[in-house]
Amino acid sequence: MNTVSVIVSTYNKPEWLEKVLWGFNCQTYKDFELIVADDGSGPETRKLIDRMRKEVSYKLLHVWQEDDGFQKCKILNKAIQASSTDYLIMTDGDCIPREDFVQVHYINKLPGYFISGGYYMLPMNISLMITREDIEKQNCFNIQWLKEKGIPKTFKNTKLTARGFMSTLFNTFTPTNASWNGHNSSGWKKDILNVNGFDERMQYGGEDRELGERLFNFGVKSKQLRYSAVCVHLDHERSYRTPEAIARNMVIRREVRRNNSVWTYYGINK
Repeated sequence: MNTVSVIVSTYNKPEWLEKVLWGFNCQTYKDFELIVADDGSGPETRKLIDRMRKEVSYKLLHVWQEDDGFQKCKILNKAIQASSTDYLIMTDGDCIPREDFVQVHYINKLPGYFISGGYYMLPMNISLMITREDIEKQNCFNIQWLKEKGIPKTFKNTKLTARGFMSTLFNTFTPTNASWNGHNSSGWKKDILNVNGFDERMQYGGEDRELGERLFNFGVKSKQLRYSAVCVHLDHERSYRTPEAIARNMVIRREVRRNNSVWTYYGINK
């Protein structure tokens, strides 16, 4: 029996998903299952997962639904139900986890809290360049290696360089809210079920944060670990990002705040 479930959302990006799955094969903490929450990808993704099952050390599950436009919340709810553990880590199929990613989430979990992590955005040329070997050697988390490939010198590089006391310091003093982030968050399955999971009306843009807002209303607090729980975000286009969807999402989130809502009637239990 595994102690953690990692849920990775994906849609028609098998070349990115493969890099992510290799990243999870390099984890220092290995007692986890991984569930790919697939929002309607074509056969290439299924072929990749079938192949990777034979090559990775962890249990790999594939939860798929028919392509019906952007339905990420719906497939995440299905993946939550398919998970077999008490603690869930959620990330995306374009985020390669550093080798201590699962361990950091696992050792920092606390009753009554969820964890909010961060990501380091990579440009397209480096996203394409990263090989399995670069992941296994952790080159893509090495700031010197990234600088050689053209990454500029900015404060955000501290996400990759801060360790120990410095990462704790940055986690404590960052002005960024510790919200539920789809690319890097974790929490107790029972807390997520108590608020009925994700609101399936939500389209792209703030759908993850809406879950976090209901968790806050339920009394769950958040723990900021954006400088400790680290992943690198591969570049991609966002054709599903529309002003209409974002406006609709904002209406739902305003209702949640105004009514102090905990439960969604459009979640796991209909």
